[in-house]
Amino acid sequence: MQEIVLGDVTVTRIIEYFGSVEMSPDTFFPESTGESWREHEHWLAPDFLDPETGICVTAIQTWLLRSEGKTILVDTGVGNHKERPYSPVWSHLSTGFLGNLAQAGVRPEDVDLVINTHLHVDHVGWNTYLDDRAWVPTFPNATYLMPKADFDFWNPANGHQPNLGRGNQNVFEDSVAPVHEAGRTLLWEDSHRIDRNLTLDLAPGHTPGSSVLTLASGTDRALFAGDLLHTALQFVEPDTNSCFCEDPAQARATRRRLLGWAADENALVVPAHLGGHGAAEVVREGDRFAIKEWAPFTRL
Repeated sequence: MQEIVLGDVTVTRIIEYFGSVEMSPDTFFPESTGESWREHEHWLAPDFLDPETGICVTAIQTWLLRSEGKTILVDTGVGNHKERPYSPVWSHLSTGFLGNLAQAGVRPEDVDLVINTHLHVDHVGWNTYLDDRAWVPTFPNATYLMPKADFDFWNPANGHQPNLGRGNQNVFEDSVAPVHEAGRTLLWEDSHRIDRNLTLDLAPGHTPGSSVLTLASGTDRALFAGDLLHTALQFVEPDTNSCFCEDPAQARATRRRLLGWAADENALVVPAHLGGHGAAEVVREGDRFAIKEWAPFTRL
């Protein structure tokens, strides 16, 4: 099962990629310790850690939401045919993402809203596709919701020097600017109410404009958390950042605040990259958190 219902909202998991990111834990999460990974390996492997190679495992996935008659995509993965000289794992892919979306009953022209939780390489790729050597919006009728803080930060014209270095090279040019130039973007600040069920809020730290989407419908709650956490270890070690966080101190504070909210509200935490069951409910455990229950999505 890759579809669940939360209140009046249907949530469907659309997979683009699942497997190695060719990074060891000490590279991907330099603040973590080998002891932590060994302590939790019995449940981290094999969904989040390959026990044979010691390499991190990740999912690239889009969350398809149907709410109040609208078809909504949360993050758009890596995309096909993109030139990524400093992110070779994501360079020149040819995946069946659009076919997987079609299997869920959605054609590109059916999409009403695209939400980019932030503008990293693996969250905006399918914003565009290559049409006669030009990058054009994949979802021609959609409004693309992008946090203005990230739009400004990643715009090369503004001259920022990100912690990610050149890992995001070409991303703005081929996956963000073409959508903006086509008049399809809405650049929001602080918060943005989508409908009665869904609200976007800034959650900075990972990037200046990182955001989360909160679902509140009936008695159900969910937090579509983008890269608030990349691996399930960060549920139980919430002070652990990835190597891609622009403001590490702010990222830790944001993660703790939002995981605390999720625990108090019994909300499903739905990050962008978790393999396995893809999402989880958490509870407080001292100054950390523990997994209460995995989501009922079929395990990858």
